[in-house]
Amino acid sequence: MKSHKDLDVWKAAVELAEKIYELTGGYPGREQFGMTSQMCRSSVSIPSNIAEGAARQSSKEFIQYLHYALGSAAELETQLEISRRVKLCDAETFQKLDAALTNVRHMLRGLIRSVKV
Repeated sequence: MKSHKDLDVWKAAVELAEKIYELTGGYPGREQFGMTSQMCRSSVSIPSNIAEGAARQSSKEFIQYLHYALGSAAELETQLEISRRVKLCDAETFQKLDAALTNVRHMLRGLIRSVKV
């Protein structure tokens, strides 16, 4: 691997963060320091942790940061579900974003397995 930018999971996570920014850009102003901030931070944390881990010297450290990325994905999953329940996010958008998030989580788990070998 030359760079974290070569990782498909990093690319998918950046695209997911972009979609989260698009979604939360339409949230009411009262959510600026609430749900909007939380969702943007957790979505950015996923590719950021992948990048930071890839820059580390050992596989063990890389795996640790991939687990951090999984934690951020779990946070985002929870925030997305709450957004749906309080009607900040419609069902169709929720399904698309949930599928993208599920894909990123699947890719992260696969990368962890391959780095452990």
